[in-house]
Amino acid sequence: MPEHHHEHHPNVSADLIWEIARTNNAFLVKRRSGGGVQFSRDPFNLVNKNSRKHAGFVNDKAVGILPGEKGGLTLTTKKTKHSNRPIANINEVKFGGDKSGPKVYKNIVNVTAKQGYRADLRQDSVARASAIKKSSRPVKDGSEKKLRGAKARKAAVKE
Repeated sequence: MPEHHHEHHPNVSADLIWEIARTNNAFLVKRRSGGGVQFSRDPFNLVNKNSRKHAGFVNDKAVGILPGEKGGLTLTTKKTKHSNRPIANINEVKFGGDKSGPKVYKNIVNVTAKQGYRADLRQDSVARASAIKKSSRPVKDGSEKKLRGAKARKAAVKE
């Protein structure tokens, strides 16, 4: 008996799924203030906007960036191969908190754009990673600003 390799192709297009689920889905957050703006809690939505481009649950290829342990990041991507198996459908890459920002951003760009994944999400993914890294940094004490230039000379003369 010949062995058949079946690639799973969804029976329903992503556009149809979006048209059905765009006004009512588990990730949708509606706000009456601000003109009825709609946000998304989808982990694969980098900008948290309820839009077709950024909806991770609809797109076959999607990128998500979440905070990791000790100031690190977790980059999550969806695989197109196993769309019917949720656990096998996810690929995770963890970046430690000790890794510098530019190195992390370069790796994110390599995963999202350079490997032909989704180049349109490059800027959003780097911006999200940058915001998460910035929020995980400890806040510096509000020490007094040092006087410079003419003001510093005047203060030195008065003393």
